[in-house]
Amino acid sequence: MTSTVPTAAHPEQPSQSAQPAAEAELPPLTMAGPDFPFGYDDFLAHPAGLGSVPATAHGTEVAVIGGGLSGIVAAYELMKMGLRPVVYEADRIGGRLRTARFEGCGDAEGLTAEMGAMRFPPSSTAFRHYVDLAGLETEPFPNPLAPTTPSTVVDLKGKSHYARTLDDLPPVFHEVMEAWNACLEDGADFSAMQRALRERDVPKIREIWSRLVEQLDDQTFYGFLCAAPSFASFRHREIFGQVGFGTGGWDTDFPNSILEILRVVYTGADDDHESIVGGSEQLPLRLWEHAPDKLTHWPQGTSLKSLHEEGRHRPAVTRLYRTAGNRLTVTDADGAIRTYPAAVFTAQSWMLLNQIDCDEALLPADHWTAVERTHYMESSKLFVPVDRPFWLDSAVDDEGNATGRDVMSMTLTDRMTRGTYLLDDGPDKPAVICLSYTWCDDSIKWLPLDANERMEVMLRSLGEIYPKADIRSHIIGSPVTVSWESEPWFTGAFKANLPGHYRYQRRLFTHFMQDTLPEDRRGLFLAGDDISWTAGWAEGAVQTALNAVWGVMHHLGGSTDPVNPGPGDRYEELAPVELPED
Repeated sequence: MTSTVPTAAHPEQPSQSAQPAAEAELPPLTMAGPDFPFGYDDFLAHPAGLGSVPATAHGTEVAVIGGGLSGIVAAYELMKMGLRPVVYEADRIGGRLRTARFEGCGDAEGLTAEMGAMRFPPSSTAFRHYVDLAGLETEPFPNPLAPTTPSTVVDLKGKSHYARTLDDLPPVFHEVMEAWNACLEDGADFSAMQRALRERDVPKIREIWSRLVEQLDDQTFYGFLCAAPSFASFRHREIFGQVGFGTGGWDTDFPNSILEILRVVYTGADDDHESIVGGSEQLPLRLWEHAPDKLTHWPQGTSLKSLHEEGRHRPAVTRLYRTAGNRLTVTDADGAIRTYPAAVFTAQSWMLLNQIDCDEALLPADHWTAVERTHYMESSKLFVPVDRPFWLDSAVDDEGNATGRDVMSMTLTDRMTRGTYLLDDGPDKPAVICLSYTWCDDSIKWLPLDANERMEVMLRSLGEIYPKADIRSHIIGSPVTVSWESEPWFTGAFKANLPGHYRYQRRLFTHFMQDTLPEDRRGLFLAGDDISWTAGWAEGAVQTALNAVWGVMHHLGGSTDPVNPGPGDRYEELAPVELPED
């Protein structure tokens, strides 16, 4: 089987995999995972396009609420069909594709810090479609023990382990790896599912996944581990939770549904990450300004930006309700009121509960329940700019002799910093350190502290691991930080389903299929990563945007080309497992 050693179910955590030659010859994995194995990449690549609406609908305004990646992708594709998307955004285009820059530090002002998503797996094939469309470059992300990472330190219970490759780690870490692989194979048919996903063997995918959903919907990740004979050792579970097998801790995901984790490892979402050169925020910004080569109704040169007055998106939505004729009426922060035949909502779903005055008629009661049961995970980051990648210097011992090690390494620890990443663009250029990357309870610990206070705590923590590395002497600018749970218009980093939440997630994901809904509950389409089966991943944001585009098209009387059926056209064949509710 593939030696998969993942970390956490979100777009930021790393892993190592050793892929056998036989599997390398199979088609690549994609994040069109076990719940709804639709080939979004093939759908996007097909020359027939994503579909069309009747000529009488051309120029029709459609509200798109939320200017993150999902909203911008939805708006871009609706524009190509000849519709006129009206984008509402409370803050700035990009959402959690947010790239910060350092100010007041000379040459370092060109450096970037990814406050949200910063690394993306190759299995994000629909996401990659838009990266290529926007002409963006990618490069390998320096995950722990990745080939491009000079060195890694795993620091646990006050003892540090230095490694350049997996083989450099002590035997106990290999034992943890073997326990996790056995746990996946014995408890989740890992090899069979991954092969079926590669081959896009829908009957086999459904056979395996239907059984697992029924068996495991009520199981936590930690409970799944405890039930596995291979993880009988508490010591192994503790190591796996605190720092993983040399790649990153799992413990923040321990309370979540094991189904959340399986979706990630099955689809290789934890492997071979790449970052976007210059920052991920460029993607939604470029799509905002991009003029498609092929589009209906609008003249050549039309872009989302050009369709908006003065090139600006509309401000935050403050009220959303239904009006006569089953139309959707939006009030924004400027007091403007506009009415639409259809709308796409891509912001975090809790915004419908606490930031926007909403009409209960917007959604069926079961869907409101699913929104209310949404569970978000917290996340914090702290970055500092430094004068150069000093961590590549040769370390010396107390006698001044070279040790053969780097001064500092990519670091995973059970200390307060948890994950530290070293980011450079060459030996003689200013660089960036992500001093700390934390989740859930570890993130909440930082909430009372400002950026400088957080930096002081992180430097003290790292000083225990690297007593000879004078990190402070290399810092050339003020730190930048984020805690997504306290950001305006956000309620955390991303959604993560708890045990028993499968039915709620299914209601949200399938909301784009509205023919069976009462007529007075149609026309509003939910999208965004927390509507997807893989919340927190940019791929899920793109996939649900494409579902919503199909939904709007169908709602306005349009259709896809028969040679390129969309997600709604193939829904009956691919529909997610439906668990009984009685």
